[in-house]
Amino acid sequence: MLNLTYSYRIYPGLDQEAQMLDWLEQCRRVYNYALAERKDWINSRKCLVNACSMRIESSQWI
Repeated sequence: MLNLTYSYRIYPGLDQEAQMLDWLEQCRRVYNYALAERKDWINSRKCLVNACSMRIESSQWI
């Protein structure tokens, strides 16, 4: 099987470059926020995530 890959160079104007940098910044912030939420959730568990039984997890919410 033959895969072809094309690569294009873009030359954005100053306003386009600023907008793309703003998009990247927003994506970075959303990713870091979600990562922090996930780490906080994992650290709040009493046992390892892959070793917890449903009984232990469900008794935490009662």
